[in-house]
Amino acid sequence: MEAEPNDNRAWQAYELGPGSTGGINDFNEANMKLAFNGEYRFTITGSFKGALFVDAGNIWNVLDNEDNPDAQFKGISDLSTISVGSGFGIRYDFGFFVLRLDTGFKTFNPALEEGRRWFKEIKIPKAVFNVGINYPF
Repeated sequence: MEAEPNDNRAWQAYELGPGSTGGINDFNEANMKLAFNGEYRFTITGSFKGALFVDAGNIWNVLDNEDNPDAQFKGISDLSTISVGSGFGIRYDFGFFVLRLDTGFKTFNPALEEGRRWFKEIKIPKAVFNVGINYPF
């Protein structure tokens, strides 16, 4: 399994994990994934809706032949490498499907060195833009 753009909208596909590795492989895969999402949706006007969201999660290797300790999940302390992304979006409700545009920011990036992980990439040039059909979860 891999971390997908719907899991954490602040990262592009294959950019997150496993663990604190920061997407060192072309295709990041692991055998354990945690994903948590929260989204507050509100009406702007008519069929235009807005959203504020927070996504958290990551992928890790558990009980396999992974040699990199930064990619392994060995215990509760490895939960400190859960990423957090936050952002906002706009939706247009066509009645039979929803078109959504989301802008995500890396709020907590476990791939950065200690002391630089929180709120270092909350800038529009560092944002990740997502286009999707229907709601992310």
